[in-house]
Amino acid sequence: MESPVPPALRFRLQLAARVAVILGLALLGGWILRGFLPALGWAVILAVATWPLLRRLRAGRAAPSRLLLPAGATLAVAVVFLLPLAVTAVELGHEARAALHWVARARAEGAAVPAWVSSLPLLGPEASAWWTQALSAPDAGAGFLHRLSEAELIGLGRSFGGAVARRAVLFAVTLLALFFLFRDGEALAAQAQRVADRLLGPGTERLSRQAVASVRGTVSGLVLVGLGEGLLLGIAYAVAGVPHPVMLGALTAIAAMVPFAAPLVFGAAALLLLAQGAAGAAVGILAFGTAVLFLADHLIRPALIGGATRLPFVWVLLGILGGVEGFGLLGLFLGPAVMAVLVMLWRDAAGDGAAP
Repeated sequence: MESPVPPALRFRLQLAARVAVILGLALLGGWILRGFLPALGWAVILAVATWPLLRRLRAGRAAPSRLLLPAGATLAVAVVFLLPLAVTAVELGHEARAALHWVARARAEGAAVPAWVSSLPLLGPEASAWWTQALSAPDAGAGFLHRLSEAELIGLGRSFGGAVARRAVLFAVTLLALFFLFRDGEALAAQAQRVADRLLGPGTERLSRQAVASVRGTVSGLVLVGLGEGLLLGIAYAVAGVPHPVMLGALTAIAAMVPFAAPLVFGAAALLLLAQGAAGAAVGILAFGTAVLFLADHLIRPALIGGATRLPFVWVLLGILGGVEGFGLLGLFLGPAVMAVLVMLWRDAAGDGAAP
């Protein structure tokens, strides 16, 4: 006759089995969704960043629609992202078509040395000699131009198209998840808070508020300031006569969201102007870009991000750089949020609110 299992032991065994099953299901669910986790992460970040605006829109309606307002907000987010991409894609399409025509003409007739190659500082004579030897005669650049053949470019285009299709699917998943977060975000946040309180005990609401404030401050400090930098430098490109100022302004805005990346774009624009013989305009672009970058990185961003999270800017910067290295663009927002929570835990453990 089997001896009965003591109730305390039975409870511990059931608890261990329950924890094992829950962990196993969580790992299995994460493995199933592994390809879409970045899209879901972007949806959460966008929902957190735009939630105050959505709340004000709901407050301004007598009977806010459960579907219309979330759908409209999701559509607005889609337009904000797709419109600049469409403009850039049209510009790149025109440039790719012109490049194909240039390659075909160069293979048939040769390509004369452009004036800007000869005027390159320090490298002008060597670059002109290489161009003359490699590309000036119809057959001189056959080996070099073979790698730029139309078939090769079409193959690259297909690979690029596959990558674009993959990103389009992820973007669609992001928008779908964002719609449901806009619709049911308050209920989901309340459920998540109850689960966190049960698992980690009271006090987790402060941590979640700190993470949310960090995400919103990072969006303001990186995205909005980056868009402002792109707008100002795009106007400067147009005034200075840089080719394709709209596309370069968009690239500058994207690069400005990553610390120390914007100089690569306006530096390339200055080199292009210098190669065209416009040395004064090149110096002006460098000076204006440096001034805008200095004001943005040393005054505006620390005030927006650090002020929202009470986080020293050095930790914000390290969180951004480490987040980008570990998680890509998603780390721009995930890194500062994690650092903000860690610094809050440190201050709580130290027993005071002083910044480290």
